[in-house]
Amino acid sequence: MGLSSFFTQELAIDLGTANTIIINNDKIVVDEPSIVAIDQKTGKLIAVGDKARQMHGKTHENIKTIRPLRDGVIADFNAAELMIRGMIKMINSKPRLFTPSLRMVVCIPSGSTEVEVRAVRDSSEHAGGRDVFLIHEPMAAAIGIGIDVEAPHGSMIVDVGGGTTEIAVIALGGIVCNESIRIAGDGFTADIQSYMRQQHNIKIGERTAENIKICVGSALPDIDSPPEDYIVRGPNLMTAMPVEMPISYQEIAHCLDKSISKIESAILTVLEQTPPELYADIVNKGINIAGGGALLRGIDKRLSDKINIPFHIAEDPMHAVARGTAIALKNAENFSFLMR
Repeated sequence: MGLSSFFTQELAIDLGTANTIIINNDKIVVDEPSIVAIDQKTGKLIAVGDKARQMHGKTHENIKTIRPLRDGVIADFNAAELMIRGMIKMINSKPRLFTPSLRMVVCIPSGSTEVEVRAVRDSSEHAGGRDVFLIHEPMAAAIGIGIDVEAPHGSMIVDVGGGTTEIAVIALGGIVCNESIRIAGDGFTADIQSYMRQQHNIKIGERTAENIKICVGSALPDIDSPPEDYIVRGPNLMTAMPVEMPISYQEIAHCLDKSISKIESAILTVLEQTPPELYADIVNKGINIAGGGALLRGIDKRLSDKINIPFHIAEDPMHAVARGTAIALKNAENFSFLMR
């Protein structure tokens, strides 16, 4: 370890709507939900990550839980800064003689406006970042999967995250055409909450809907190894009496159908904009899916059947963007053209 690495700490940050992942020295050092708990009276941070998630929906008036990111972008500037600071403190929990200066690469949605980009940069700098670089999520995901982004042939990536689904065609180290839609994991969770309310008259919270999505979430009503039904407990909307009900993966497939159809339409829109030579490359190689949404059962088969191009789920879809960001940081000289 050189002197420069002793005085400077390099962090690759996937600042996600649902989860924030930080990689330092090729190791995932933080993988926590993007949520903070704040004391309403003093404005101080009480908990961050998993501890704050356990408080979500269970707080009294003096404690507020905040998800600083909505639809892939910072919605609460102060909470985002507190969250980044809190997560960096998790890494530097051992006492040090001095605080190292931070060099960060943070990934942002490809459809971010200048104001949204500025918010990410400012939050990162206020949290202690001396050098802050930004990289687009689809590009980071492609690098993380192992795609040669500088090659003279087309690759297509679909990154289904928490707040946004990023779809991009990449060739020669740049994004040729892309689409960023605000339908992703959070949208699926909201769909489940709405479905339970309308179809079963049960009121459920965000955490319960998230658990349903993880345990019985499916993109198809007919899959090879179906999961067992998930037992939902909650109050009846009409009587407020407790209700217990099994929910099957077929019901969730039906409930998520509309949102997945919108993702299919967005993929077709990007394919329409793709130059013919690159389109041929994509048909030959297939399309890669990354992000937490790639873990939805049967999503690759559903998209393949709809679009007639094979879809491949990345080896570790949840961490593909973070790993790509870490590779870009490690080889900053080679990938400087990707960062802003």
